[in-house]
Amino acid sequence: MAHSLEKYIRDIPDFPTTGVVFKDITTLMEHPTAFKEAADALYENVKQYDIQKVVGVESRGFIFGALLAERLNAGFIPARKPGKLPYKTIRQEYQLEYGTDCLEIHEGAIKPGEHVLLHDDLLATGGTALAACKLIEKLGGKVIKVSFLIELSFLKGAERLSDYPTSAVITY
Repeated sequence: MAHSLEKYIRDIPDFPTTGVVFKDITTLMEHPTAFKEAADALYENVKQYDIQKVVGVESRGFIFGALLAERLNAGFIPARKPGKLPYKTIRQEYQLEYGTDCLEIHEGAIKPGEHVLLHDDLLATGGTALAACKLIEKLGGKVIKVSFLIELSFLKGAERLSDYPTSAVITY
């Protein structure tokens, strides 16, 4: 199934910077059958876990993350860029190839001991996902699984996340 989904993903060269080929999933989501197949495949990778919360990383991680939360009968928590959440937050900075960035989650969104699924649309170097895992753990949550629609395996992000079980539906 994953190979059939690849044809719905558009490559955009030199976005957001020169030399990067952006994997655009909006073209996949435009097609109801492909969108459902992708959601089904993501769910198949996580349905066996006892999950209380799903954390979706801004912004494309919200789309499938919320769908997974609904299917798993779990709560959904957005991990957002600074200043986007209205209540008290905790934050985690992380390194990018060209500087630093930061993610925030509401204080108290995850209770100590809760089992958490982290979802994002794409695994590249793993910095964003690792920062989100650290946020979950700061709140006392246990990262049960890290889920991606796409993995760019040549960037070795899964190695950076070796402390956590990861899965991706599509691998380049």
